[in-house]
Amino acid sequence: MNPDVEKLYKIAQKNERLVVGLMSGTSLDGLDVALCKIKGSGIETKVQVLNFETEPYSDETKADIRKIFAKENIQFQSLCLLNEWIGKLHAEIILKFLKKWKVANIDIDLIGSHGQTVFHSPFHLHKQQKFGNATLQIGDGDQIAFKTKIITVSDFRQKHIACGGEGAPLAVYGDYFIFSSPDEDRIMLNMGGIANFTFLPKSQNAEEIFTTDTGPANTLIDAFVRLYFGLSYDENGNIAKSGKVNNDLLKGLRLFPFFKSNPSKTTGPEMFNIEFVKKAMNETKTENIAPADIIATLTQLSAETITDCINNAFSDLSHFKIYISGGGVNNPVLIEQMKNLLPKANFIKIDELRISSDAKEAVLFAVLANECVAGKKLYFQNSKSIPNVRMGKISFPD
Repeated sequence: MNPDVEKLYKIAQKNERLVVGLMSGTSLDGLDVALCKIKGSGIETKVQVLNFETEPYSDETKADIRKIFAKENIQFQSLCLLNEWIGKLHAEIILKFLKKWKVANIDIDLIGSHGQTVFHSPFHLHKQQKFGNATLQIGDGDQIAFKTKIITVSDFRQKHIACGGEGAPLAVYGDYFIFSSPDEDRIMLNMGGIANFTFLPKSQNAEEIFTTDTGPANTLIDAFVRLYFGLSYDENGNIAKSGKVNNDLLKGLRLFPFFKSNPSKTTGPEMFNIEFVKKAMNETKTENIAPADIIATLTQLSAETITDCINNAFSDLSHFKIYISGGGVNNPVLIEQMKNLLPKANFIKIDELRISSDAKEAVLFAVLANECVAGKKLYFQNSKSIPNVRMGKISFPD
């Protein structure tokens, strides 16, 4: 037997596994690295986060990725080169943190790597009858496995698409396995570049689970903060706080068909970008409004579209608890607007469930790697948006 296959078999038989989860989102802030101790699988999964850190991307790395990020026309050589290079970079970051945490790589069972999304193209976006849903993440898993000498599970979204999904949101799997509770109905709301939520019924019946992207959370705000203020994000919502919402522009943005379509659906910066906003500004004759007013308006847009999607899905939110995570948690203006729009809802930071808001997505991919190798029974049925499938491609170190 191939020694790596034999090792993988033994890992699958263990009572608990040490798994490193990696996440790099559409904000391009950097690489989130979570070291997790995982027991069980599926609905019986128990996760303890032993260490978590984020390695910020350098300005040069961000610039390199943005050359190919969410663009229809790119230099194909850049995509090819970055696929390998990002894998090596992520491997170096893992080794750096393992050394800092005084954990030997031989003690790590698995790495679960999301990779760096560079293009997300569901059918409803490209509308080409010949083709189905598609998405692309770079950061080759073989590079990570070879350099770290750790079995690596990566490229999760492709199996989701192969089974009829759009490749997103994948958070629903980790949400169900880790956060489902018999004591309360929960909405797990993540506000990264794009916002998405998962409904977890206290019945724990997987067929009642619902998930969807709602539209932009931080992606538009961040793009215009970079454009007008030279900053990475609106720290503490200070720019939005200094501006005034332009109702004409807000109404124009709200007319976009995505916000009117029925969930479940996915999206990304390919749809919600600077060109999207400038088109609306042209149509509403608001091209000359102050930059701070644009940020205020885009913050209000995120708040309204997130809460509208939740409100439209559920008639009574009074008995729900909404657990929030992602970068949007750190924008008090966005959170306050959401609370005003859903006064009966109970918003709680996911940290109260013993996993930090910042770490959640990296933990998710540790859980998906664990499920790929050690998962037994699958739970989801009768839903194209939540295929009943384990995901990930396995790369061996040798």
